[in-house]
Amino acid sequence: MRIHHLDCGPARPFGGALMDGVSPGATGRLSCHCLAIETNRHGLVLVDTGLGLRDMARPFARLPWLNAALLRFRYDPERTMLRRLRRLGFQPGDVRHIVMTHLDFDHAGGLIDFPHAAVHLMEPEAKAARQREGLLGRARWRPAQWGDTSRWRTYSDRTEGRWFGFDAVTDMEGLPPELLLVPLPGHTPGHAGVAIEGPRGWMLHAGDSYFSRAEVHADPPSCPPGTAAYERMMAWDSRLHWANQARLRALLREPDAPVAVFCTHDPVEYVAMAVWSGNAPNGRAPDAVEDEAVVSVA
Repeated sequence: MRIHHLDCGPARPFGGALMDGVSPGATGRLSCHCLAIETNRHGLVLVDTGLGLRDMARPFARLPWLNAALLRFRYDPERTMLRRLRRLGFQPGDVRHIVMTHLDFDHAGGLIDFPHAAVHLMEPEAKAARQREGLLGRARWRPAQWGDTSRWRTYSDRTEGRWFGFDAVTDMEGLPPELLLVPLPGHTPGHAGVAIEGPRGWMLHAGDSYFSRAEVHADPPSCPPGTAAYERMMAWDSRLHWANQARLRALLREPDAPVAVFCTHDPVEYVAMAVWSGNAPNGRAPDAVEDEAVVSVA
């Protein structure tokens, strides 16, 4: 198994450190941390897709205008999952499976770029996305991004599987047992983490369960105020969202559960995966890595 860490929707919101906690200037940095996993017998597996080619070409026709204006994505087609995979030597047909943390517009935009891949997600997410209830539902879920939904493989949140004390879907159709869906509702009804047992142990892509590393890795937890406001705005159920953050903090404190936990939008975590893996992308020091970096774990 080989795991590539890819930023497929970098954003430059106004606010500097108010958004990311570190940027000294007027603009901050947010990542859209996706994975491409080379497996031995199951082809190429993606975890989320970021923004797609069509989103880059016509962003204000395909994305919610308020979110796009706040986040200020970099609309460069070379930063899409499809183009990044081509530079790694893959073709779109090599992608056989896509595992989704959830279907928000900044995670699902590339689904239509891989029309032959099976898409794995939680059943409550599929149901809520199809219904698109309320202003928030109509903004976050964009059916034009999905392509053919008959390829969706959905899983109940009433699962009997377990993973380090969390419920887990341990038998995703056509996928190896090293990949699990871990229900973490709150940000959306069917939001989930994706657990991967890789060459260097377990990792958990926690999606949008949190937005800043300080929310789960710091004691006491904190979050830059601009990002905290956006996080609250996008939460489907704040109580569940914060409860699952608390569970992730407890997991990270557990000495018998060595898991590398990261979220989608924290750019420091995105770079930190290079440190965790022992690789500095493109031969540069981790603190010099820009959003175009590709981090691979072999």
